Amino acid sequence: MRLRTIGLSAALAAVVIAGLVWANWDHIAVALAPKKVAAQTRTESARQADEVFWQTLHGGQYDNIGQALEVLTPEYLKTPDDAVTAAHIAWLHIWRVSERSRLASVPATITDDIRLARKYFQEAVALDPAEARYLGFLATVTLAEGSIDKEERTLRRGYFMLLDAIHAWPEFNLFTGGYVMSPQPANSDRFKQALEWQWQTLDACVNEKVDRGNPDYAKYMRLETTEGRKRVCWNSWIAPHNFEGFFLNMGDMQVKAGDWQTARKLYADAKLSHDYQAWKYRDTLEERIQSAEANVATFNAPPGSAKTVMMINSTIACMACHQQ
Repeated sequence: MRLRTIGLSAALAAVVIAGLVWANWDHIAVALAPKKVAAQTRTESARQADEVFWQTLHGGQYDNIGQALEVLTPEYLKTPDDAVTAAHIAWLHIWRVSERSRLASVPATITDDIRLARKYFQEAVALDPAEARYLGFLATVTLAEGSIDKEERTLRRGYFMLLDAIHAWPEFNLFTGGYVMSPQPANSDRFKQALEWQWQTLDACVNEKVDRGNPDYAKYMRLETTEGRKRVCWNSWIAPHNFEGFFLNMGDMQVKAGDWQTARKLYADAKLSHDYQAWKYRDTLEERIQSAEANVATFNAPPGSAKTVMMINSTIACMACHQQ
């Protein structure tokens, strides 16, 4: 009798398990689907598409973003396992929305560029999860999408993703995170954290705490490098004026925080770059130094009410660092 009871219990359990499997088969089937595998080599046409991307970006050819996408998107459709191509498409979409103030009239559909950037960075991260820059940008566009949709769950996902990216590559992603949060109100916790992240970027780049009251960066210029993780602290082929753009933005953020005196010192640090004379936006920096005190009110004015805007909201939001 006991054996028969055990047998019936096992049979019942098997039926229950089978029922659960059947009821959840769609979820199981999706979970068991093979992951997309990254390409081990890149095609010649992908490299040619790279050239179009860099010519457009480094040339500051904002009006040619659409043409560049018409080259890169078909390349992605041919080789959707190429992380670099996916990331380049994502960056073009970010650039288009970031410098939208170039447009005579900004359409509501410009927000679609954020969603597309998120999609392509998501692909790039899946294909190359070790590339922390991709993760940092995915986090920022996820935050942007959450802001558009006013969806707290997406915002939290983006924020914690950003923390992971910062942990993976602080020299790069502390800046990335702080930059995208710079439009937050100056008295908000997020803006205060964003500004602190800029200071922490400098700390990470020089391996010591930079003087918050007198950020004279001259003594650190001997550390300039094109190798390793700290290469992102300086100018490079990818970002020919990364150094100048960093201090322009950080100065803007310090002004917004109300400390225009320290901001002037940060702006002046941009002049330490040996590429400074070739930078197209020297006049913008000089104007910032002269108007620092007045810009405290300007940078805290309601959106759209001031002629002068912070770097993040300007026509050089990307080009201050990337234009040759």
